[in-house]
Amino acid sequence: MKPDTLIHNPCAKPVVSSVVVACNAARAWAVVGDFAGFDKFIPALSRIEMTGTGAGCLRKKFFNDGNLVVEQLNSRDEQAMQMTWTTIYNTLGVARLWAAMSVEASGEGCSRVTWTIIAEPVDAGARGFEQFVQAFADNALENVQGMFAQP
Repeated sequence: MKPDTLIHNPCAKPVVSSVVVACNAARAWAVVGDFAGFDKFIPALSRIEMTGTGAGCLRKKFFNDGNLVVEQLNSRDEQAMQMTWTTIYNTLGVARLWAAMSVEASGEGCSRVTWTIIAEPVDAGARGFEQFVQAFADNALENVQGMFAQP
């Protein structure tokens, strides 16, 4: 026997969603950099359960519609305000998914939040998969933008 794994990086076109939010980078990172807190800006999530902390920890995302996604945090850099993760199990029809979240300063009192996702569907012939992923990320980051919108 030789060492093997079912986790492989996806080979697909990256889907990128990016917004400018009306707060400094540290405040934005406190929201989108909280690996256990994505339910704050993704209303489709009913709850998140964490196992462990730091790189290698696992996040179980439970969706309101009954779907489940299990992800592993690959890397996290507080100074650079970026992190990456990989989906290791899901019921959404995603074969492989790698993602990155980053925040950078963008002018006076603003910051840019960028979510990059590289994913492959279980069914290679699935239509609309890339659009689904793009819409999901865009919607989530629009919610983040709304959290910091000035009244």
